[in-house]
Amino acid sequence: MPHNIAYKRLSRTDGHRKALLKNLATSLFKHEKIETTSSKAKEISRVAERLITTAMAGDLPARRRLAEFITEPAVVKKLVEQIAPALRGRSGGYTRITKTRVRQGDAAELSVIEIVK
Repeated sequence: MPHNIAYKRLSRTDGHRKALLKNLATSLFKHEKIETTSSKAKEISRVAERLITTAMAGDLPARRRLAEFITEPAVVKKLVEQIAPALRGRSGGYTRITKTRVRQGDAAELSVIEIVK
């Protein structure tokens, strides 16, 4: 029985899971709202909260740490200059997950994850 697992594997290898999380995080910050499965939404919420906290520093080292994870430079700029300052008064809870529907083809539970403003 696995105990103290820090993350969900999402039925993927390590490299595939990391690439998936990078792409989902980039899409979330680019569009500020995405629809995905509930388990992926929970994992990307953990990642997005940490990235937003890093972006609140706004200095060059923070931008470089964000650029390691977010795949588009324009999205890093948007995160540091628009999203993080709008959330500066909050002490966490930067994302909201709302369950929406069950997908027809495979009966997966879908959720919308969005940035709270």
